[in-house]
Amino acid sequence: MEGEKVTTMIQARITIPDKRTAFSGTTTAPLFAWPWEHYGNYKYLFYVALLAKYLYPTTTTEEGTEGSSWCLHILLLFLLRGLLYQLWSSYDYMFFLNRTRRISEEGIDFKQIDAEWNWDNFLILHAIVAVLAYWSFPSLTNLPLWDGRGIFCCLALHIGVSEPVYYWLHRLLHSPNLFTDYHWLHHSSKVSHPFTAGHATFLEHLVLCIVIGVPILGTVFIGYGSISILYSYVLLFDMLRCLGHSNVEVIPHHLFENIPLLRYLVYTPTYHNIHHMDMRTNFCLFMPVYDILGKTINTRYWDLHKDISSRKKTSAPGFVFLGHVVDIMAALHTPFVFRSFNSIPFSKKFFLFPFWPPTFLVMLAMWAKSKTFLVSFYNLRGRLHQTWVVPRFGFQYFLPFAADGINKQIEEAILRADRLGVKVISLAALNKNESLNGGGTLFINKHPDLKVRVVHGNTLTAAVILNEIPRDVDEVFLTGSTSKLGRAIALYLARRRVRVLVLIHMQMLTQSTERFLKIQKEAPEELQKFLVQVTKYQAAKQCKTWIIGKWTTPREQSWAPSGTHFHQYVVPPVIPFRRDCTFGKLAAMRLPEDVEGLGSCEYTMERGVVHACHAGGVVHFLEGWKHHEVGAIDVDQIDVVWKAALRHGLKPMQNFIVDKSCNRGISQ
Repeated sequence: MEGEKVTTMIQARITIPDKRTAFSGTTTAPLFAWPWEHYGNYKYLFYVALLAKYLYPTTTTEEGTEGSSWCLHILLLFLLRGLLYQLWSSYDYMFFLNRTRRISEEGIDFKQIDAEWNWDNFLILHAIVAVLAYWSFPSLTNLPLWDGRGIFCCLALHIGVSEPVYYWLHRLLHSPNLFTDYHWLHHSSKVSHPFTAGHATFLEHLVLCIVIGVPILGTVFIGYGSISILYSYVLLFDMLRCLGHSNVEVIPHHLFENIPLLRYLVYTPTYHNIHHMDMRTNFCLFMPVYDILGKTINTRYWDLHKDISSRKKTSAPGFVFLGHVVDIMAALHTPFVFRSFNSIPFSKKFFLFPFWPPTFLVMLAMWAKSKTFLVSFYNLRGRLHQTWVVPRFGFQYFLPFAADGINKQIEEAILRADRLGVKVISLAALNKNESLNGGGTLFINKHPDLKVRVVHGNTLTAAVILNEIPRDVDEVFLTGSTSKLGRAIALYLARRRVRVLVLIHMQMLTQSTERFLKIQKEAPEELQKFLVQVTKYQAAKQCKTWIIGKWTTPREQSWAPSGTHFHQYVVPPVIPFRRDCTFGKLAAMRLPEDVEGLGSCEYTMERGVVHACHAGGVVHFLEGWKHHEVGAIDVDQIDVVWKAALRHGLKPMQNFIVDKSCNRGISQ
């Protein structure tokens, strides 16, 4: 019973960060803002100047060349420190490795990501201070590579000066005036992350320069300084800062049980996260002994650390969206690669191309041995929604010999979801390809007793496309009509004459008369005349509403009259060659406003927007429907699903925007 009380208490404290959104204060206090706050990426020109100084010293003598070597050390430290923070960030987002040891189960939302966007400002500040130090103390340019005596000297200065100075300054920053003027910014981050360590005011980081500078300069002035001590101390300082602000507990509790003294000498992610939950406790820099001496240690820390570090299970999701990797460049659009890049819609960036070769090797490794993994999550109305990814790339779905392996991956993901108690799993893009698994029917037929509902979400996709078409349109041109979506769109539009009392002449492009006739016979006899078979794009040269379900070449697009709008459900979207026409994006919907912890963009979708098939799965889950949605689309359900989506707060997008994607695709 006591263990249950502790667990309940711990869970209650984990929810405390919800209140941090209320933290606010002034932004006009002296030294609050960074001097280069509005310079954007131009702030990095400072490093260009350092590089130029190293490559082109002001003197050509040997002494002048050696004198400029300090520029190289500052640059190398900047790169190493930035890499260290990036690696910690990547690990923090590897949910497939650390989801059971996450301290806060909330997600980092776009608001926090934007607030922490310039987290690396302090690296620039430290570089500037380093330059000033080199100018002020020329002896720093003549440090030996190694001096073992410096280790003990630097450690003594850190323990005896930096730790207590930081502890008392930190407590001072939590006084009412200083907190509302400065420190509130750091605590405004809802979920701790390595980048949160850099999210603070200019004044606070100036103070941190003193804390980190005393051991380094003190060791040099005593005569025991070395380049090795400089690099080691700075990087170790950063590593411990990342450790404390990580949202993943990486230190096992049995380490403290085996070495009890260690718990007083080094903090853990749980320790510092408690400070962000309870701001009256745990003020130390890295060593909890100072909180013990100051009587500010949180007494619940040991139990909380033990619970988190030994946790074997975590909350099961109610809904899962099962996606796959589009291509090698899109593989870099994941939160555990670059968080900031993942928080904006995907587009090809020049800086990504050097990562192509290693990503290609990762793709081969994933192909050889990898399982479906968790990549992102958010919360909606108290329920956890996750996105899992099948470790396969788009082109692999078109390799005949790869089909069985892909279906096995999807099947295992469905069975895993069933074991976890997931209510709905929605298949994305090519995971529901008709030629691959019959739009999911393969798995339902093989496992008729599944408790998890398998859906393809295409009913809502069709609804989104159909509701984009103006009611006064009396003729449309449709390609990809024999696909799931094409069939449903054709039959629905044929019916709409009766429903809206508008005569619609329907033209369908298909080379398969047999398949066309099969679809035509599904419509009531009096409406079959509105489904007309054509065999050439020229037949639509007077039609200004095109619905594209297959790749369309520039020549084929040329037959559309000026002013045509291209609705599309081809994945990826077609290239918009016609400047006198408009091109819609893929069918999508905006998630309800009460979504929490959402910080990832779904491929090319805007923030907060998901593909319609994803939204369709969400609606299926929110409605609590018990049926599977696989195979052919039930045309009778299109309006039902659309109304349910709107009722739950999902919003349609205005899809009259040119999409500049440049990849070929096929209809879903």
